[in-house]
Amino acid sequence: MSLFRRPRTALLLTACTLAGAAAVPAAALAEGPAVPAQPGTREVMLVGNNWDGTADVVDTKSFKRLFRINIVPDLAERIAEIQRDPIQLVYYALLIRNLIGEGHDQLVDDMFTSHDGRYVYVSRPSLADVVAIDLRTHELVWRTKVDGNRADHMAISPDGSQLLVSASTAKVVDVIDTASGRITHRIPSGDQPHESNYSADGKRIYHASIGSVFTNFDDPLQDSTKGDRVFEVIDAKTFKVLQHVYMNEKMAEFGIKGASAAVRPMAIAPGERYIYMQLSFLHGFVEYDQQQQRVTRVAALPLSAKAKALSREQYVLDSAHHGLAINPQGTKLCVAGTMSDYAAIVHRSDFRATVIPVGDKPYWATNSSDGAYCYVSVSGKDRVAVISYDSEKEVASIPVGDHPQRVRVGRLRDGSGVPASSPPATRVAPGRLSLRAAPTSDRRAPFRFRLSGDLGLPLGIGAVAGCSGRVRLDVRGGGRR
Repeated sequence: MSLFRRPRTALLLTACTLAGAAAVPAAALAEGPAVPAQPGTREVMLVGNNWDGTADVVDTKSFKRLFRINIVPDLAERIAEIQRDPIQLVYYALLIRNLIGEGHDQLVDDMFTSHDGRYVYVSRPSLADVVAIDLRTHELVWRTKVDGNRADHMAISPDGSQLLVSASTAKVVDVIDTASGRITHRIPSGDQPHESNYSADGKRIYHASIGSVFTNFDDPLQDSTKGDRVFEVIDAKTFKVLQHVYMNEKMAEFGIKGASAAVRPMAIAPGERYIYMQLSFLHGFVEYDQQQQRVTRVAALPLSAKAKALSREQYVLDSAHHGLAINPQGTKLCVAGTMSDYAAIVHRSDFRATVIPVGDKPYWATNSSDGAYCYVSVSGKDRVAVISYDSEKEVASIPVGDHPQRVRVGRLRDGSGVPASSPPATRVAPGRLSLRAAPTSDRRAPFRFRLSGDLGLPLGIGAVAGCSGRVRLDVRGGGRR
């Protein structure tokens, strides 16, 4: 099976005997347009606690948590399904947990509320699905399995009728009807589709893929092994791709060679002529002029002493910086300086920056609905930092759950909150897997890997005693550079 078909980098999986498998029972807001206020609703902040499998709902006036939702009430059922599918099991335990999740399950990635404040829609990477949860009862309303084996970033249409969900391993963006949970369209993407944003009028979609950020082939000479990474402009009605842009080529035209083509979070300036983009390994961001289709400026932001001491291979998923927002006036940007442990308010006019230390691994930036604040998730400190655009200082800190990532602003219906019997989130014990590589004489598959360890899964699967099947990495080169 090929996990990544087009990037000329393929992982080929052969049989791997899992000890104990026979005992498995057969049972069982990227920034978009602001959510419009509706009568009978209030504004809230939602924080996805990725490793916890929970989401905190926070009042945006007092910055106090209102309640916490268990996003994985069906976890045992989902794990049982995964255990019956050897391919999904390898994705779950090796690719997602060990390589992307830093040894943890990824249970909450992105989320948006419905415009009427009744539901929250959540992508769950390790479970490769999207769910709708009732914000009053906290019960699942619908569940949709995405294409492939992992769900990632989302966007919601201005009218609230559609979700865009990046189906990481399928190289498509699934378009989901929010009323039914049905996948209505599939938009072609590059390898590992990632960030999506709607234009303010809802007529266009700005989308980017990031390639294989979980590999250690981070030297610029090995860039082609990362896969096809492309920025796309898409017609939001027909879902046809109108433009393909390779940012490494645009950066080379600007005079910077060897830059990554992987566009991470982006911020769209008012008027939408200029888009600000974070790129893999870049400590800063790029200003891209859509009208002239060229890079016009690059903001170089400082590296901490800690970041300077790191090799590129030590960056978390190639993220030098991961989190970018722009205030409604279009005068300042808010940056999550992931590997340097800071947030920064950057003046758009001259890229003058105020650096605010926030702690370990800030990983997202989102505006308040009035544009007064930037909310920065500090994933390594289990908190959200509230940064004032005006004073350029941190003005509040919100404690949240384990490893907060995405922060979104949404609506909550009056009377919603903790139901009488709100079940706690189920925790899955982290597994211990090791992956050893050795060269081979096969040009088509120059590496051979041996996987062994303990998956840490419940329901009887337990040990992977010497899971000795072969995982071959076929590096053929080529691709866009």
